[in-house]
Amino acid sequence: MTDLSPQREPPTIARRIERVSPFLAMDVLAAAGVKERRGESVIHMELGQPSAPAPVAAREAARAALDLGKIGYTEALGISPLRERISRHYKEAYGVSIAPERVVVTTGSSAGFVLGFLSLFNPGARVAISAPGYPAYRNILEALDIEPVPLTLNKADGWVMTASAIERAHSEKALQGVLAMSPANPSGSMINGAGLKAIAGFCRTNGMWFVSDEIYHGLTYGSAAETALQFDQDAIVVNSFSKYYCMTGWRIGWIVIPRRLVRAAEMLAQNLYISPPYLSQVAALAAFNATEELEEVRKGYAANRVMLLQELPRIGIDEMHPVDGAFYIYADIARFTNDSSAFCKRALQEAGVAMTPGLDFDPVEGHHYMRLSFAGSENDCSEAIKRLATWLK
Repeated sequence: MTDLSPQREPPTIARRIERVSPFLAMDVLAAAGVKERRGESVIHMELGQPSAPAPVAAREAARAALDLGKIGYTEALGISPLRERISRHYKEAYGVSIAPERVVVTTGSSAGFVLGFLSLFNPGARVAISAPGYPAYRNILEALDIEPVPLTLNKADGWVMTASAIERAHSEKALQGVLAMSPANPSGSMINGAGLKAIAGFCRTNGMWFVSDEIYHGLTYGSAAETALQFDQDAIVVNSFSKYYCMTGWRIGWIVIPRRLVRAAEMLAQNLYISPPYLSQVAALAAFNATEELEEVRKGYAANRVMLLQELPRIGIDEMHPVDGAFYIYADIARFTNDSSAFCKRALQEAGVAMTPGLDFDPVEGHHYMRLSFAGSENDCSEAIKRLATWLK
């Protein structure tokens, strides 16, 4: 039978999608994959992904669980042994007592941000974030109809978010929350204890939520990072097993939240993803026993850092943010280009080095910045320098 109904326009997609930008680091990875499938060599410095495998203990624990055959749902908040172990971690690492009931195990830190933002902020709320900063913050907030308020970092403040910058933004138009990251992505810069205390105090005094992204804790090269929970027990702390624990693809993380938010987070988790993956939780629990192995990995990053900080200036890349933690260098490349996207595309195609353009992290000033990850091997970092040196001549 012929359909004689009037032709209609196809349904439109949600307008919020227009505000969400692509994750350029992943686009670079895809372009690098095309090049590699042609048999061409690529040095990967675009992703914040450890080249080391998950710890032996984590893999063995997952293998043992898999051999038992029963891989099912868990409690939405995560298995109790893992929540208890994370609670113990805060006492051992920071001297902070956190009840296990306040720990929510999540499907990567990304799910932690979604649970946190949905629990804390109404549509239209304004949340301060840093610029440059991790692009998913901006995009997740936009997708949830929450307004990200970028605070431009500057050299005078050590390239970190400060309470005074938050105060200025709040005085112009009220904020409902602040999201800070230390050590930071893309720069590796760190907010010291005094800075965290000042931010926590300002948020508490002005009735706004303080969200602290701490997924690069453990990866520092001088003084250890401090947790926001040392200064405010109501702070929302997000962490992950992806970076220090080398478990990116396992998609397992956690958040620490006040007791009054636990039930809300539980209901959201139940409906959004039911529970974190069982095998990943078992592996994460075992990863806490792999400190010696993981510290060797961190020493490798430290060596890569030293080498790059020595060699990059020799090829003309000598303006960068402090690299106090994480495994990134955020470099000003204004002497070479005013179009970081085009620069990184050419570097990939002509030199075989994959790097992320600064526009991923800062849509305003990122056109003359790029980010390099030194989470790979020493040989890869050394080879990248050689290729870039030849290419930039």
